Amino acid sequence: MDGWINIAVRFALYLDLMLLFGLPLFGLYALRRHERRSTYFARPLRALLAMLVAVGMALSVGSMIVMGKAMTGASDYASIGAHAISMLISGTAFGAAWLVRIAALGACFAALLALARRPTTALAVATVSGGIALITLAWGGHGVMDEGDKGILHLTSDVFHLIAAAGWVGALTAFGLLLRVSHSTPKARIALLSRTLNSFAVVGAMIVVTLVATGLINYGMIVGPTLSGLFTTSYGQLLVVKLALFGLMLGLAAANRYHLAPLLEIRVQSGDYQGAISALRRSLFIEANAATAILAVVAALGTLSPE
Repeated sequence: MDGWINIAVRFALYLDLMLLFGLPLFGLYALRRHERRSTYFARPLRALLAMLVAVGMALSVGSMIVMGKAMTGASDYASIGAHAISMLISGTAFGAAWLVRIAALGACFAALLALARRPTTALAVATVSGGIALITLAWGGHGVMDEGDKGILHLTSDVFHLIAAAGWVGALTAFGLLLRVSHSTPKARIALLSRTLNSFAVVGAMIVVTLVATGLINYGMIVGPTLSGLFTTSYGQLLVVKLALFGLMLGLAAANRYHLAPLLEIRVQSGDYQGAISALRRSLFIEANAATAILAVVAALGTLSPE
């Protein structure tokens, strides 16, 4: 039971903090200054980010309690003493990362208070603080299993893998917000959706390259230069599932980039874009669900030995 609770908390933290970084990042690179003030994006974004900060705080407290039970060997969660939690926070790398995360979440919330008045500055601060909160998760996984130069390389690779994945997850969610359109939606808003979809090509390519490169490094660091355990261990089998889901996401992203986004651009000009919007919704829905499944797999992988 404890194992499933740990996986559930890890999964929720991954999803929450990736969104907390990826959404404001999207607002910085994809939107123009006046668009960041638009009510159809800024208002729901502020509400969503505030909720993510609150959930991130609660999940971080939960993760500390789960870790405290695992490290103290307590029979139940009620048996974990305040002294044990205090020692975990002050005497471990996990605890130091946890404190940094809490501070970063606080900074992110403070930035949201200025989102309506100074959206660009607020999004920049939220992106940085959300990114800091996100990368603290690297201190709770396999990235801390090595020491010395090897440990630095592994942890750095983990950090960039998290950042790239969050950029993709945030973009998918942002496109979901922009796809909330109907027959009465102004054409300028549809044009914004079309433009951001097309402009994501460069960012998306950088994300994919980073994910592949850091994924290969992490595999080499954790498993080594072998494929023998891919189908014979629980770790390897879950990794195969993750790679299959990643392949599905790549296929859908390619379809969006080379077919659906250009189709929407053409249909916006003619005014008959509802069919293209529906096709994009279906594709992004499947892609977002695949991304969510990958995060669940990653949450489980972080609790398993590769052997």
